[in-house]
Amino acid sequence: MPRVLVVNTGSSSIKYQLFEMDGPKVLASGLVERIGEAGAKLTHRPGDAEPLVVEERVADHSEGFERIFAAFETAGGPITDLAGIGHRVVHGGDRLTEPTLIDAEAIAAIADQAPLAPLHNPSNLLGIRIAMASFPDTPQVAVFDTAFHQTMPPRAYRYALPADLARDLRVRRYGFHGTSHAYVSRKAAEHLGRPAAELNLITLHLGNGASAAAVQGGRCIDTSMGLTPLEGLVMGTRSGDLDPAVVFYLAREGGLSVDDIDDLLNKRSGMLGLAGANDMREVARLVAEGDEAAAEALDVYCYRIRKYVGAYAAALGRLDAVVFTAGVGENNDAVRAGVCQGLEGLGITLDARRNKGRAAKPRTISTDASKVAVLVVPTNEELEIAEQTLAAIAG
Repeated sequence: MPRVLVVNTGSSSIKYQLFEMDGPKVLASGLVERIGEAGAKLTHRPGDAEPLVVEERVADHSEGFERIFAAFETAGGPITDLAGIGHRVVHGGDRLTEPTLIDAEAIAAIADQAPLAPLHNPSNLLGIRIAMASFPDTPQVAVFDTAFHQTMPPRAYRYALPADLARDLRVRRYGFHGTSHAYVSRKAAEHLGRPAAELNLITLHLGNGASAAAVQGGRCIDTSMGLTPLEGLVMGTRSGDLDPAVVFYLAREGGLSVDDIDDLLNKRSGMLGLAGANDMREVARLVAEGDEAAAEALDVYCYRIRKYVGAYAAALGRLDAVVFTAGVGENNDAVRAGVCQGLEGLGITLDARRNKGRAAKPRTISTDASKVAVLVVPTNEELEIAEQTLAAIAG
């Protein structure tokens, strides 16, 4: 059976999953975290067996991969018979718009996008280079977070900046979480028993990072994240949309540097800034205890998503379903209720009992009379990368 290894190399971590694609079935998965830092740890899960945990310093990514390969040897045998290796790459820019077989030209193109994702693409490339050295005869594929959104028309992706400046510096909306939006769009269509080409969907990827997408006939026509993942919805630590002049004001009146503001908006804002916690489970606990700041933060969070639902319903012209996914979207019924509150005018009516249920499969949480279906669809970005990897290899 074809096997695909999916690798997501971050600045201080390596996530991985090994799939047997007939099924499909996860044969093993794991995470190396805190590479180059104190408290480094490898957690390797061989299928349904007990996880293997190794808490030792990991000097660099090369050593991290060595630990992963050793874990496979120890718990379940070496990685063999691979049909391909799929790599998550955050930014493909406007040049890399589909899963790409990795060669010297592709590596150069990924490196060329590094200014657009300086914290991510260099790490993604490092993982690619190490994997290619370790498996020189195995086809390897880059799958881009931005690719699904490259079907947006200019009216959605252009910013109102001078055309020559935007072109020269590649300033435009790119969008992220593309593998998740693509996966849940397809699974939503399967759940509804209708061809994706007939459906207009709004997909809501709500995790610590969060984004919305308007999907028409299986193709993205708009999305909330922009040049970077900072734009759009309120997130765990990111501010989302705000007046650009806030940046100038913080610099002039607050004496903050560009780096200070970057850190503030990306790492110390969002729910963390509003409620003092970026984990929505902790926010829920604070709300239950009567914390007014947390309650207001949750209201802001849901309201911003609700605004995007309204905007994208207008952009689509007709709406068939709203799809919740990712950690918060799949597990937080209070957020789903808060987002859908007051949207009856758009044909959206939530069923309170269904909304409180839990399931590992796609499910409908709207009432039978709701003109627009509301779905919860568990995402699986790693499986989407594996499937796109096989498709790219097959040509």
